[in-house]
Amino acid sequence: MSDVAAIESLVEKHKDLKKEIAKVIVGQEEVVDQILLSIYTGGHSLLIGVPGLAKTLMVNTIAQTLGLDFKRIQFTPDLMPSDILGSEVLDQNRNFKFIKGPVFANIILADEINRTPPKTQAALLEAMQERAVTIAGQRHKLERPYFVLATQNPIEQEGTYPLPEAQLDRFMFAIRLTYPSVEEEIAIVKSTTSDASVHLNTLFSADGINDVQSLIRRIPVPDNVVDYTVRLVNKTRPNLEGASDFVKNYIDWGAGPRASQNLVLAAKANAAVNGKFSPDIEDVKAVASGILRHRILKNYKAEAEGISEDEIIRQLL
Repeated sequence: MSDVAAIESLVEKHKDLKKEIAKVIVGQEEVVDQILLSIYTGGHSLLIGVPGLAKTLMVNTIAQTLGLDFKRIQFTPDLMPSDILGSEVLDQNRNFKFIKGPVFANIILADEINRTPPKTQAALLEAMQERAVTIAGQRHKLERPYFVLATQNPIEQEGTYPLPEAQLDRFMFAIRLTYPSVEEEIAIVKSTTSDASVHLNTLFSADGINDVQSLIRRIPVPDNVVDYTVRLVNKTRPNLEGASDFVKNYIDWGAGPRASQNLVLAAKANAAVNGKFSPDIEDVKAVASGILRHRILKNYKAEAEGISEDEIIRQLL
């Protein structure tokens, strides 16, 4: 299949996929779009929202429709790295045998990732970046595709451990979930308080997702789009010469080069699912908020004046 035909096929599959997901998840279209874009490009996503907004259900539904192996890890204060990665145990013949932990799956739901101490959060770093884990000096490769979709409750801060910037940077998207509208909530209540069961069709496979990721990487990007992307990320850095007064006033630290890479990849995927064979500046703008909001460190002045990361990004666009 040529790349042109592959993109046309992806457009149709993406539409069908969203219809399947909509059987279970009411609304939240933008959220679903961003999760799917991160999956098509091989990135990880951080879902930020209060309890009860179907974060876990959404990830489970997406895993089913994509035909991928799914594991859920509930992060707690007493969780140890070995509980995630696995450990070596003595078998009946007194030989060491490696028992795989839940990190060995295609989609990992890291539920309430900020509830566990830093040493356990850090256990995911190698898996997220290298797609491998090292146990007792032995390196174990993880099967591709591999995604970490983590959830975080933004209102509960007691007994939590905020993710360090190095780990936040590993997430391609930080996705905010908001409350549903009245009409959407009525539909949710009607569908979840009846005994109707929903059958989900599987539209992809692990190999199919790997093929999509390769296809996205082959999409050409015009030089002007790369130039715009890099300059946009540069605008977020207050310590650079030529930084605007607005950025110097409200930002302590800007986004790194990984933001530029992720913006270009996400713009490619956004173009592909909309039937375009090359991304333009509008595609970069469409994905900018989700990719930059967790990479910008606001200062006290921004906090005091109630200026959000999204407002800062809108100013820079």
